[in-house]
Formats: sequence, C-alpha cells, structure tokens
Amino acid sequence: MGNFADLGIKKDFIKGLSELNIITPSEIQKQVIPILLAGNCDLVGQAQTGTGKTAAFGLPLLQKINPKSKEIQALILSPTRELGQQIAKQLFKFTKYSDKIFTESVYGGERIEIQIKNLKRPTHIVVATPGRLLDLVRRKAVDLRRVKTVVLDEADEMLSMGFKKDLEDILQQTKLAESKWLFSATMPQGIQEIVKNFLSPAAHKIEISPEQATNQNIEHQFAICEEGEKLALLCKFLKTQHKNRGVVFCKTKAVAIKLSKQLISKNISADAIHGDLKQIERDKVMRAFKNESLQILVATDLAARGIDIEALSYVVHYTLPDQAEYYTHRSGRTARAGRTGLSLSLVTSKELKSLRHFEKVLTLDLNQAR
Repeated sequence: MGNFADLGIKKDFIKGLSELNIITPSEIQKQVIPILLAGNCDLVGQAQTGTGKTAAFGLPLLQKINPKSKEIQALILSPTRELGQQIAKQLFKFTKYSDKIFTESVYGGERIEIQIKNLKRPTHIVVATPGRLLDLVRRKAVDLRRVKTVVLDEADEMLSMGFKKDLEDILQQTKLAESKWLFSATMPQGIQEIVKNFLSPAAHKIEISPEQATNQNIEHQFAICEEGEKLALLCKFLKTQHKNRGVVFCKTKAVAIKLSKQLISKNISADAIHGDLKQIERDKVMRAFKNESLQILVATDLAARGIDIEALSYVVHYTLPDQAEYYTHRSGRTARAGRTGLSLSLVTSKELKSLRHFEKVLTLDLNQAR
C-alpha cells in the first residue's frame, strides 16, 4: 500500500494532505488506517512521538464524522494544551477541501467561560485535556453520552502527569462509545489496567518498533568534545546554520536556563522552556519562536511535549537523554512532513557509549560531524 488512496482515505482529504506535503503513509498509518476504516473497533497503538499518529487516527476519525449532525461525535484526549491545539490544527488542515467538520480544543489555563461559549457553536470533535473536560462536563457544557469515538493520545504522558483517575472517570462516562483508540509510546502498568478495564478484549494491538519508527529523512551526527567545550562547539555549529531554526535539548531545567543565558550573552536569539514556566510565560516563548523572532529554543524533554513547529532544520542534543525513546522524541521534532533535518549530539567520550547504545537499539546510521 503505497499511498493514502490505497489505504481508503477519501480524495478530499488526500488533497489537503498533499498541500501539507504528506504523500507517503508512515508505518503506523499503513497499519492503523485500514483497521479503523473497516468499522467500529477498539485499538491500542504503541508508537513513538513523531511517527505520524495524528494522521493515523485523525483521518479515519474525520471520515466517520457526519458533518450534517450538530452533536459532538468524537473526543480526543491529550496530555497538554500544546498537543491538543496541534491536533485540532492538523485536523483543520486535513479538512481544507472536504465538508466542514468543526473541532474545538479545550484545556486548562484558559478562561472556561470562553470555552463554554465556543462549545455552543456546532462542534463535531472535542480535543481536550482531561481535567478541563471534566470541569466542562460538570458545568453541563459538554455532553459525552452521544460520543461515538474516544481517542487517547500520548496515554502514558497523561498517566505520568497524574490524570489516571480523570481518564477512568471519562472512560466510564463514554462506555457506550462504539470505538475507543488508545495511542502510547510505552505501556506501563497503569495503561495496561485502562486497556483491560475499558477496552474490548478483542481490541486490535499494533506496535511500531523503534526501527520501523525511525524517520529516514533525519541525518544523525555526533561530535566528541570535553564538557567545557560544548558551548563553543554549539556556537560554531549555530553559525553554520545562519537563519535556520532548531531546538537544543538539555536533560535538566538548570542546564536549559544556564545555556539559554549563555547563548543570549553571545547575541544568539534564544530562550528556554522548562517545566517550571507558568503557562503565560511558556506561551510567550512559543509565540516568539513560532513567529521567528527567536532562532533557538532550549528545551527539556518534558517541556518539549506537544511542540510542533514547521520547518525546524535541526535538533541538538546538548546533553543526551537517559532513554532511547527520548532520543527518538527529540529527533522527531525535525524533518516533519517530508522535509529533511539534522539531529546532532554533542557528547563527551564517556557519553559516546550511551549514544552507541541508541544507535544499536534504534538502528540508526550515526556519522561523526566533520
């Protein structure tokens, strides 16, 4: 199955995909889309971020929606407002040439009265963070009883952010839904319990291994240096990038804050996002990065969840992550929608061992930067 038409996607949606330069389905899209289009079902999909999950569930979901009905027909749960907004934006772009399908994104940190008002407009799909959705249900602004399809995206992230009870509450209220689709990068005990308690025993299980998930459009490079040489090496690399924009990843908040200050002192337009930023501060940094007044975003792994910036040329691993899946999460920020990108690791001779482990586990082709 070489294209989206072969998978059963309607030509109106394919036209929207083509405009986004999404031509060839990813591995998870190839495996998931035909199952979800075949009829009502439960499905568990295990795959890393950056593998194309939004289109994998989003396209079949859009094809299931009846645009003539004004009821909420589908619910997508997301761990962060950024990821929720990103999903809603993607669905909007997919439907550019189709019948109008209305998606509303709701999340904490925004005045609930505005969201209640917006939900009074025709809404087919609600994308929500769990806590805010339950607030809206309590205020009778959302009726979950007629929801036909429930999607849990980045389920393990929702669990790690403390949403397990909220998820169980929502799934209890949507138990009559005809289809429940759960997507997660990992399958911890809590997720296995949710699958067992709320999804059908006959649920389809699709697992995309890290090797299958690897984006072939990303070039993976590394440079060996002493810890004290990393800043100079990073600045040298950034000079070669001119106006190209990218994300520099650090393992801790302290390193991210320190590095962003060091870059600013060298007249490089950078700022940091990390877990302790208030939502209003985070939004300000992300706005500056999206409108290109910032060239570099320095980020910790958790803070970078939900980031989807078009045309990122590179990511730099200033400090390596602890796990291979985080290396995939980070690298997947570049080379989106058919573009090419670079993933550069700055490593000490001690860290090189960890990088070689990632290379083996993820079947990467790592080259030393010249």
